[in-house]
Amino acid sequence: MERVILIRYSEIHLKGKNKGFFVKTLKQNIEKAVEGISCNITFTFSRLLITDYDTQYEQDIVNKVKVVFGVHSLSVTDKIKASKEKLYEYFKGYNLQTKTFKVETKRANKNFEMTSPEVSSYIGGIILDNNKDAIVDVHNPETTVNIDIREHNNTYIFDNVIKAYSGMPVGVSGKGLALLSGGIDSPVAIFKIASRGMRVDAVHFHSFPYTSEQAKEKVLDLAKILTKYVGNMRVFVVPFTSIQEHINKQCNEEYMVTLMRRFMVKIAEKIALNKGHQAIITGENLAQVASQTVESLTSTDQVVKSLPIFRPLIANNKEEIVSIAKQIGTYKTSIQPYEDCCTVFLPKNPLIKPKLRKVALEENKLQVDELINEAIDNLEVVDV
Repeated sequence: MERVILIRYSEIHLKGKNKGFFVKTLKQNIEKAVEGISCNITFTFSRLLITDYDTQYEQDIVNKVKVVFGVHSLSVTDKIKASKEKLYEYFKGYNLQTKTFKVETKRANKNFEMTSPEVSSYIGGIILDNNKDAIVDVHNPETTVNIDIREHNNTYIFDNVIKAYSGMPVGVSGKGLALLSGGIDSPVAIFKIASRGMRVDAVHFHSFPYTSEQAKEKVLDLAKILTKYVGNMRVFVVPFTSIQEHINKQCNEEYMVTLMRRFMVKIAEKIALNKGHQAIITGENLAQVASQTVESLTSTDQVVKSLPIFRPLIANNKEEIVSIAKQIGTYKTSIQPYEDCCTVFLPKNPLIKPKLRKVALEENKLQVDELINEAIDNLEVVDV
């Protein structure tokens, strides 16, 4: 008998002749997740297997693998050879930890000497013989004993199915650059777009001395938390103070938020094109705050010429976003009371439905290209 961690995937099954590329990427991401722990990871018959590990690290491996996008679920199993005799030998000493149970059998090896129902009935009888208080409950059992008879003449036995995040392996859907603030939404947006297979770097706009160094460190802490799910991340920290000061001094104050957003995505696009990113990602949401209107989103979209803007949270309500933030561990960091650049020079009455013609007139009061180039020339690059 051998301890084996069995890994399942879901959407990858739909990739037809391209399936090999997706499985290979998933395997590489799992290898990176468990880096430093001695083990072997192999692919066999629509499953990935982790073998040859020290069992003292078993839970650590499970915790690292279950957050890898592309993994649907995993189980810690006992592996035995596929035969009726080996099954009897295994289950004759099986100690059921609960009162009610059922046995479920999957028989991928159609040459096995018993059908799936026959195996379940046979093993159920052995468990009942050796656990006198046990009761079979096929509808709501406390324990489900799973027997997975595979094509390679091995059988995997387990009573646990650990759900993972599913999605697609990071790296199969290109590379994006996300606007990362210190708030709740943008880290969740990064998490969600990465779950569709996109590798993500981030750009953060910092307004020192109006915002503190702690505010920047908070954002880098959020990026570090996200690496658990998305892998290594490069954060481009852009000095935004001069741009905000120029807008505040030269433009109608009600256009401050609109013009800031336009500058942010222009800068993001320029960095993205230079660094090989294929999309811009934001945490914007339709109607979550008063200024998140179709008109405002259109004003932002207008200035990005070469790349798509993805908004993974566009239709989520705040409760849903907060729930995900708590689940992935970013929420407590996001609510730390360090303000970011979006709170600087806020107008009393920000424009809710900007007219593109009027926005352009306000923007023409500024040396846009000069301000953008100055900001990019002075950006800081942090590898997380």
